[in-house]
Amino acid sequence: MRITNGMMINNMLYNVNQNLARLEKINQQYSTQKKFSLPSDDPIGVSKSLKFNTDLSKIAQYKRNAEDADAWMTETESALTEIETIFQRANELAVQMANGTYKDDLKNTKEEIDQMKEHLIQISNTTYAGRYIFSGFKTDQPLLDDDGNYAIPLTMNGDNTEVFQYNVGVSESVKVNTLGGRVFGTYTTDASGNITEDFSSNITQDDVASGKGSYLVEVLQKFSDALGGTEPVEDEIQNTIGRIKTSLNQILSVKSEIGAKVNRLELTQKKLNSQVQSTKELISDNEDVDLFEIVISLYKEENVYTASLSAGAKIIQPSLLDFLS
Repeated sequence: MRITNGMMINNMLYNVNQNLARLEKINQQYSTQKKFSLPSDDPIGVSKSLKFNTDLSKIAQYKRNAEDADAWMTETESALTEIETIFQRANELAVQMANGTYKDDLKNTKEEIDQMKEHLIQISNTTYAGRYIFSGFKTDQPLLDDDGNYAIPLTMNGDNTEVFQYNVGVSESVKVNTLGGRVFGTYTTDASGNITEDFSSNITQDDVASGKGSYLVEVLQKFSDALGGTEPVEDEIQNTIGRIKTSLNQILSVKSEIGAKVNRLELTQKKLNSQVQSTKELISDNEDVDLFEIVISLYKEENVYTASLSAGAKIIQPSLLDFLS
């Protein structure tokens, strides 16, 4: 087989171009510090990166859900703390009245209790991000009206309970909202005018139409009524002390449930932060180049390319015969 100058030139150009292509690829990796820029560079690596980034997006969404749930429950816990403060103060006044301490100051005490009642109704309609936190699914509607009666129906029992759940993991969710009926309760009144609390019943549309009221609001109303005469109604004051104790026990019970959920969410958020970090490390291991190794490879390929140019220049001696062969 006759080897012509044209064949040698073509082979030399092919090899030089191959060296240049490798140099360009290494230079691209050095510039971007990524192992691949196109799917064709590393199909398996690209496939892994897509999966890792999808996982990272899911974890980020779980984090946002957990943060929103935490903020919602923190707002609920704050509202319950306010209610607790109201009833602790009401308990102080009731005990003082029962002991005769404030009997000469009925008007001011009654006014304070009335203010507590108004504040309690305002708390029942607390919002988070424009949503009423105690209104179940009806987050655009207040729970109680200005008189302390239920303004909306609530489903508190069974499979249709109006409770929001946030997904905070692949198979992990947390219930965030507390239905107003569990906090403010309802009541029934016997023939003697005594009230019995109920923190578990549903609030139906008929209840709303008939003006079904809140137990907590009624406790303060009964207390205010007992102070409305020239002398406090002793029996009613004693009853008020028991009702306030019942109210406080319910508030503390709900607060403890929320506190347990908040503690769980804190652990979940720590876990999610750890998952974000580990997933980012996997992405980095899959995509990022080793800078030390890439610099060595770059120098190596530069030397190979330079040497191939130099060798080609020495071996190929252009002459008139090059164009004739």
